[in-house]
Amino acid sequence: MAEKINKIHCIGCHAEVPDINEPAHEYIGASPGCWAIYTSILKKQYGEYGYPELEHRLTVDTYAVQHPGKPSKKSIQSVAVHLISLYYILEKDFTGKMSIKTIQQALHNKDKYTWLEPPDPIGKTTILDVEKAKDLKEHKIIVKEWAIDVWKAWSAHHDIIKKWADL
Repeated sequence: MAEKINKIHCIGCHAEVPDINEPAHEYIGASPGCWAIYTSILKKQYGEYGYPELEHRLTVDTYAVQHPGKPSKKSIQSVAVHLISLYYILEKDFTGKMSIKTIQQALHNKDKYTWLEPPDPIGKTTILDVEKAKDLKEHKIIVKEWAIDVWKAWSAHHDIIKKWADL
């Protein structure tokens, strides 16, 4: 008989995730169970899905901004550059590779970013929805919907994000 795993709500996305005692990320605000699901999705992207470049970039950016953590130098920088990346992909139709270049450029301005008060909720779609994808085609659709949903959740800060993108 399988052992029943207790569930908790993730501190970042509020999804109901396994309550496990494993390490999570240093400054991304995710519960260990949510972080474990996220890393399993990344493994699938690198392996079974053959690294879908755009969806991988959207997964990383979306997860980071849906789990902003607490105000600190690292979390402020992380949220800023990942929001800038989402802006370029979703608003300017950048590819994953083009977006990586914007992140590299944005890091030069890391001391100019400030804490943005996260929306509540930070989107309705979560990594749990991505986890349900049955194949690569469905994965791509869900990841895009997730990214759009989370980007819209940050709409109160879009003007600031666009200014940061122009730095």
